[in-house]
Amino acid sequence: MNEKVKVVVVDDQNVARGFFEMHIKTSLRYELVRSLSAADLAISYLEQHPVDLVIMDIVMRYGMDGLSAAEQIKQRFPKVKIILVTSMAEATWEKRAKAAGIESFWYKEYSEEPLIEIMDRTMAGESVYPSDAPMVQFGKVTRQDLTERELDVLRELTSGATNEEIAQHLFISVNTVKRHIQNLMDKSGYKNRLALAINATSLGLVVSDGEIGNK
Repeated sequence: MNEKVKVVVVDDQNVARGFFEMHIKTSLRYELVRSLSAADLAISYLEQHPVDLVIMDIVMRYGMDGLSAAEQIKQRFPKVKIILVTSMAEATWEKRAKAAGIESFWYKEYSEEPLIEIMDRTMAGESVYPSDAPMVQFGKVTRQDLTERELDVLRELTSGATNEEIAQHLFISVNTVKRHIQNLMDKSGYKNRLALAINATSLGLVVSDGEIGNK
């Protein structure tokens, strides 16, 4: 009989962690060897124990974020397969995950394919990423109606940056920043920059780097 696939689950939310645990424990193929609430604990665990698959959320309240931890794991333990998961719609994380060689990416709220299928495909050697960015309603429009630059500006707004700071971070002029903000308000129907930032944050449409964990 083949050995079961050894799985580590990493999520700082008890409910989400319980969801992952349930799927693994009811499967004949997988064995839950550890369930952790912090990303840096996963790295420590892998240093001392054999693991085949890590399922890890990106956003962490404390310590290292899941994406940074996954990057370190791929560098130090390249044979360990990783599925990154998130309830946020921040699609730029996919690009960073692919660049790091992380096998698969699963949106908790938006993916139609069950997690167990993602696990099976990943262990079969596939790299499973969504074919399209999550469809999120943002006021009168969806995410797909916004340009990448508008999303960049919106991401900066959620961090509380001023127009001048946004211009500096994105290497554009202050007038260009103002134009993008006006376009965002015109498209979405939100009346001011605060409403843009609050709604983008609550929807998980974009997430500033400072919000996914403390490296």
